[in-house]
Amino acid sequence: MKRKSKFKVPSKYILMFLTLVCGGLIYASFAMNLSGGPLNTVAGYVFVPMQRGINFVGRWIFDKADNLNDLKDVMAENQELKTQVDALTAELNTIKLEQYELDNLRELLKLDQKYPSYEKVAASVIGKDVGNWFSIFTIDKGSKDGIEVDMNVIAGSGLVGIVTDVGPNYAKVRSIIDDVSKVSGMLVKTSDRCIVHGDLQEMNENQKILLTDLKDSKDKAQSGDEVVTSNISDKYLQGILIGYIDQLEMDSNNLTKSGTVTLAVDFEHLEEVLVILDKKESGEASE
Repeated sequence: MKRKSKFKVPSKYILMFLTLVCGGLIYASFAMNLSGGPLNTVAGYVFVPMQRGINFVGRWIFDKADNLNDLKDVMAENQELKTQVDALTAELNTIKLEQYELDNLRELLKLDQKYPSYEKVAASVIGKDVGNWFSIFTIDKGSKDGIEVDMNVIAGSGLVGIVTDVGPNYAKVRSIIDDVSKVSGMLVKTSDRCIVHGDLQEMNENQKILLTDLKDSKDKAQSGDEVVTSNISDKYLQGILIGYIDQLEMDSNNLTKSGTVTLAVDFEHLEEVLVILDKKESGEASE
């Protein structure tokens, strides 16, 4: 059995000794400038890779910092461009809105010129009943502006409806698409009369209203023919465009035809209207 050595040098003293030896050798190598010596060889293997590593890490950190600065510049520039895009978008929307309003006013002017013999007052739509369509709506002009019940209302290219209620500074209008509306119509081409009925279900499904009781004895009526208000209505003035025949079919009595009418007015986007201040004198028909 081997006997354990009683003498043991602490590891910290060994480490200190080796450190002093290495430091001394390095100092001696540089002091004596021993080029090509063994110490320089050891230094080449030890310190050069360390220097290269330090240089690589330094370049990597510098590149990352430079890229970070570039990213900050790009983000700032992007934010500035986004602000400019938002401003240009708002300006473009304003221009489009102004153009839309201008187009509406031009349409009203053309409509005014289309019926020059009637005195009219322009009004803006300020409210409507629930639903997609302007079947019953309110305008911002009333009795103070000369508006009375049963005055005709036009917009776009033709007939909108009729005034049903008037206040000092407002009026309510029932349009020709409302279910209870009924207009005595006439074909421009043949002067044959018909009845145009409001129908909200038909509007929802096909964006049309109904035409009935057309006496087309010479069978000349066809799709695309203009339908206007007739001379026998006691509320609607004669000759105002209602719309155009979409389709027709013979009724079961073989005497009259029924079908649908494509309207001359966009009843989904009404904004401005003209109220005709002239009223129709009483005639033969109910409307």
